[in-house]
Amino acid sequence: MTFSIVGRSADGRQHGVAVASKFLAAGALVPAAAAEVGALATQAHLNLAYREQGLALLRTGVAAADVVAGLVAADPGRDDRQLGVVGASGDGATWTGPGCHGWAGGQAGDGWAAQGNILAGPHVIDAVRDAWLAGVALPLPARLLAALRAGDEAGGDRRGRQSAGLFVVERRGGYAGTGDSLVDLRVDDHPDPVAELGRLLDAHTLLFGRPDPATLLDLAGPLAGEVAALLAGAGYPVGAAGVYDALDSWAGVENLEQRLVPGRIDPIVLAHLRRTAPDRA
Repeated sequence: MTFSIVGRSADGRQHGVAVASKFLAAGALVPAAAAEVGALATQAHLNLAYREQGLALLRTGVAAADVVAGLVAADPGRDDRQLGVVGASGDGATWTGPGCHGWAGGQAGDGWAAQGNILAGPHVIDAVRDAWLAGVALPLPARLLAALRAGDEAGGDRRGRQSAGLFVVERRGGYAGTGDSLVDLRVDDHPDPVAELGRLLDAHTLLFGRPDPATLLDLAGPLAGEVAALLAGAGYPVGAAGVYDALDSWAGVENLEQRLVPGRIDPIVLAHLRRTAPDRA
């Protein structure tokens, strides 16, 4: 009823899962991940116990293939299960029980595993694999989504579409460095959930992405004057504390505080200010 990919970033700092299904809120059930430990997906007649048990094994240094072997060996319902696991290093691993509804199967390689059941055919997993391998230059959330989108476009779940999810972890990669959930997005019930998941990831990147130091602009001279005028038009006039203080107030309301750097401005923040401020004048 589902297809998914579990993956690890090239530097090993991020792990994540992307999933789509003709099933309500698959993103609430299928994925599990822990920073610098690994990730797994449990599906078909999923076993929620696999999530904590699998991560516990990965924390002790057990390889992904041995995690899969251990979990399914101890599970009397393994014939109807599907599982994908990736650890802190090495190849991913996948399991498809012989009782899973066809087409069902999976593939795995260095740092990834893809699996699916009730699919349009084996070409769905081929498409997921090919997009994953082609996306090496992408950030992990975008790479997982690209692989999921390729599987969806190849036919995905042969019953149709309903939900999708994306879960990526990184040590202190969450909001303001206070947690490990870098991306945790779900589309629980939607006619085109993978496309909607892409829209949400774009919004997440805008609001919670970190600025690229190489692109930051000095908040001085004519640019500071333009920003001050835009902020005034948006209802945030520059006072004695200066333009950055007004920018900070505006950005907090716009949920862009993660992109602020004192004395400078992220071009993404500047573009958003230019786009929205005139509408508020």
